[in-house]
Amino acid sequence: MLTPDYLRQHLMEKLQALHVQVEDESHLHIGHGGGTGGHYRVQVVSPLFVGKTTLQRHRLVYAALAEHMGRSIHALALQTYSPEEVSAQGIPEEIS
Repeated sequence: MLTPDYLRQHLMEKLQALHVQVEDESHLHIGHGGGTGGHYRVQVVSPLFVGKTTLQRHRLVYAALAEHMGRSIHALALQTYSPEEVSAQGIPEEIS
């Protein structure tokens, strides 16, 4: 099973991220088919997101985690920002 710390470090490296926060939300899904783990809320700030749409940003995150998708990761809730967005607006509602 993946840990939030592993996911954070992995995304920092793969996405040249300035900020990554990961919260394991698997405990919220106990009692249904996905309740065995692998539900994460992830917030990423990366210069790779500059000029990208939300869909393009999410695709970059999914590509960075491709080896784990469908195996160790069951679901992701993503918040993705460019450094410019954070400078102008701050990071909305940091998780955890």
